[in-house]
This record gives sequence, structure tokens and C-alpha cells, in this order.
Amino acid sequence: MLLADSQQRPGVLVISHGSPDSHWVKLVDDAVAAVKAELPEGLPVEASFLEIVEGRLIQDGIDRLEQQDITDIIVIPLFMSSGSTHVDEIAYAFGTKGTPEKETDLEHFRLSARVLFGEPVDDHPLVAQMIWDKVKPLSRELDREALLLIGHGSRHDGFRQRWERGISSLAARVKEISGVAMADFALLNPDSVHKKVSYWQERGYDVMIAPLFLSAGYFTKKEIPSRLEGLTYRYSGEALLPHSLLPHWMLDQILHIMRSLK
Repeated sequence: MLLADSQQRPGVLVISHGSPDSHWVKLVDDAVAAVKAELPEGLPVEASFLEIVEGRLIQDGIDRLEQQDITDIIVIPLFMSSGSTHVDEIAYAFGTKGTPEKETDLEHFRLSARVLFGEPVDDHPLVAQMIWDKVKPLSRELDREALLLIGHGSRHDGFRQRWERGISSLAARVKEISGVAMADFALLNPDSVHKKVSYWQERGYDVMIAPLFLSAGYFTKKEIPSRLEGLTYRYSGEALLPHSLLPHWMLDQILHIMRSLK
């Protein structure tokens, strides 16, 4: 057991955005269930959502954990980038940062446990492997292909730069493991999708598109295709979930934080 002593009782709270699509929610729940199965027996684990999923919002998850007498909450922000304004506002609401970098409607959560705040996805090597696993079926001739990662991005200064750093590094990781000739990124905010696809096409590359989103939904099904009108590309629309490596990413982070409790 990885607990520091008998007085400590940690619990895990995985937080993602939420969606009105029940399948989107189920994919997150399935991934969290896979994580829970690998953790020490009896360790409380909750999946909660920033918005939309009634009865399972962040405060609901906190309350359920604290009803089990936990002393520490390990928070895993299941978001694609540290450039997400949501990661910033959630960290503020948990009290792990004094002021939010962008104005938020979130108020401080009601809790008594100590909070250990984790990291979003950014450029983790496991995520690079996940992306290539999803895109690989589209590949035909690696030396003629450019892979373009498309993320949500942010129009807010500071957040945009963090998005760019993370997704740029992630694209480089995917290029290394895949062997594609080129790997690049584009953001929906500010919009650079059409420009980036055109750039690589004009240089003679076949463009494959990889959406950097947790689960398939509005952005992968509607928004990205709408930005690609009139262009030639390969795109399956597959988001990161379902994939067996995402639970491993969460598990590695949880166990790392638990070791720090010693």
C-alpha cells in the first residue's frame, strides 16, 4: 500500500469537461473504471464534470469523497492542455492558486481535505502513442505524409502560448514514433486549420488530420470538418477515447502523487 501512514486516506477525483452526449460521458467513466481497477483496493475514485452532467459536477464528486472520510484529494484534470482556461479556473476554485489568470464564475469549492492537483495531458509520450494508434490506419506512404494535430486552442494571451508549446511538442513526439515525413499542429482558436493544411499540400504532402480531443463530439464531427471545406485530406474523426493507454496515463500520475504522500 502506498499510503504514508494510517492517518492518511487519499481519494482520487478525475475531472473532465462534460457533454450532453451520454456516450461521451460513458467513455470517460469507462476509462476511470479501468484506472480504479489498477489502484489499491478501497481507494475512493470519482469521475466528475465541470458542467452539464447533473448530479456529477465537481462539488458532487468532492462531497462523495469526503463522505468516505478522505484526508487528501488527488485531482486529475482530464483536459488536453495546460493552456485550457478550465484548468486554470478549476485550480483556483480548489485553492491551489491564489487568483485565476482569467475571470471565472467558479467559486471556491466546499471541502476540508488537502488538495494535490495534477497535470493535464499536454505532450505526454503515452498520448503521442495514442494519437498515432488512431491515425496509423490512414497512412499509406510515410515519406509523403504530413500529420496535422488539431486542438481547441485559446484566444487568450498566455493560454494560447501554453497550448502552442504543448501541442507543438506533442506533434514532434508523434513524428518521432511514427516516421511520418512531417508533423505540425493547428488550432481552432485562433483558427489556423485551413492555412496549415494548405501549406503542407502546396509542398506536395498528403495531409492526415488527428483531432486532439478527449472524446468524439461536436468539435470532431462538425467543427473540424467545417474548417476543412474545399481541401483534400484524410480524417477518421477518432478522438483519444476509447484507448487503453489513457487509463495508464492517469494511473501513472495518481501513483506518482501518492508516493509523494509518504
